[in-house]
Amino acid sequence: MGSPMKENVLDVLMYLFENYMDDGPEFNPDQESLTLELAEAGFPRGEIRKAFHWLEGLTLMREQPTALVHGGTVGSVRHYSRAELEKLSAECRGFLLSMEHSAVLSPQAREMVLERVMALDVEEISLEQLKWVMLMVLFNQPGQETAYDFLEDMVFDEILPTHAH
Repeated sequence: MGSPMKENVLDVLMYLFENYMDDGPEFNPDQESLTLELAEAGFPRGEIRKAFHWLEGLTLMREQPTALVHGGTVGSVRHYSRAELEKLSAECRGFLLSMEHSAVLSPQAREMVLERVMALDVEEISLEQLKWVMLMVLFNQPGQETAYDFLEDMVFDEILPTHAH
């Protein structure tokens, strides 16, 4: 593909997450100065706007956690819609299932991850991108620190083998 690396909303989110996750879930920057910083880093303004919109959706989910409790019980099979199947490869769905089976993701957290994946303006999501979305969702949820730490180790160990903890 001839498109530059920093083309979609996920790249913006990953950039924000990598640079600001130390601020904690309460990270609430001045959007204007951050938009400027992101634009200077080479991100298209349209994608920056989408990223902020996506993060607002994530914050709303944290404030209304009961909205997604219909995620089923542990051990129940999650049936994917056609749109979800188009966006999530078998590899991604398998990973979600294994994360749920190993209790990293609760059914509710899985639904939140899926909701946020579907809210992304991308046609298909890679396994690495899915892990980032999971990190961002878990990072935003109170009481998910253990799951977050586990996933963070896994994600960073894969992306940066030399990353020291």
